[in-house]
Order: sequence, then structure tokens, then C-alpha cells
Amino acid sequence: MATDSTRMSTRLPAGTVLYRAGDECRGFVTVHEGTIRVGLTAPNGREIVLYRVGPGQVCLQTFNCLVNGTRYSAEAVAEGEIAIEVTPPGAFQARLAEDAAFRDRLFASVAARFAELERLVEDVALVGIESRLARALLRLMGEDGVVTATHEALASEIGSVREVVSRHLSTLARDGLVELARGHLRVIAAERLAAL
Repeated sequence: MATDSTRMSTRLPAGTVLYRAGDECRGFVTVHEGTIRVGLTAPNGREIVLYRVGPGQVCLQTFNCLVNGTRYSAEAVAEGEIAIEVTPPGAFQARLAEDAAFRDRLFASVAARFAELERLVEDVALVGIESRLARALLRLMGEDGVVTATHEALASEIGSVREVVSRHLSTLARDGLVELARGHLRVIAAERLAAL
């Protein structure tokens, strides 16, 4: 349903692909509910999650496309049901030029997102698999300690491959930090995991 003549609000189910590499940008997306996962897939099929976009956060891919007139270079997927608002490119440019408060919030969010992306690059380049995996488990676990992610999904989170993640999860389970189950796992020693 439209919120005004320039913005369109909608709800989308989990798994909806918002854009793929090579797509043109249809507008600035504001997330009201839920989370969008943005990632890259290499020609060999390996994936890495670049970041997630939740309420109040900016998608760097979309920002780049709108500001530089480029196409997307990654893919964005709704992780669960999402409620979003899309502002067409022209309306976004006008708001950016005319609304100082919007511009300030946008640039602050872009700066924060860029800092997260720098940490990701640093992690992949300089931090060991065990530490990256521990950090991902702590970030993804629910209040009950359950992480509902496959080994393949965890590999995408940390820029690795399933076999390596499986090996490290087995070690963490043997050391009593996690409990493995089919399709999910439970963190049972969060403090020890954080120490990694």
C-alpha cells in the first residue's frame, strides 16, 4: 500500500530476493520490520554474508547504486517476513538534497555500516576461523542459546567452506562449548565461546 505518492510500503515473505547482482536499483529501501541479508556468491559457489539490514540501517549496496548510478553487485534476501518501504530514485535524490535531518541520519548510518564492513574484511583477512565462528555463533544465537543455521549457512557467515566449519564445530562440541543437532546447535558455554 502506498504511504504517499513517492513511497510504497509492502510486506514480503521470508526468502524473497530483493535484488541480485546486475539488477538496477528500483529505489531506497527502508526496513520497518525484519532483516535483509546481503551477500556475495563467487563463481565457484562459495558465499559470504556481507551484512544484514534491519530497521534503522542502510544497505550500502543500494546507497552506492543510488548515489553512483551503478547496478547491484551482490544479492539481498529477506531472512524472515519483512515490512519495507521503497522510495524511488528521484524521490530519494530530492529528499537527500532537501531534508537535512534525513541526510544526517543516512550518512551516520552509512558510516556505521562501512565500519562493520571494514571489520568483516579484517576478520576474513586477519582473524582465524575459530574466532570468526565463535563470533558468528554468539551473534546468531537466540535467547535460549539456539543457533538455527546449517553448517553451510555458518560458512557463508564467516567466509569459509562447510567442511572447515563442520570440523571446527566438532571441536567446539568436544570441548563442551556447543551441542550439535541436525539443522541447529545450542551454545552451552557462551562465556568460553566469547573468550575465543
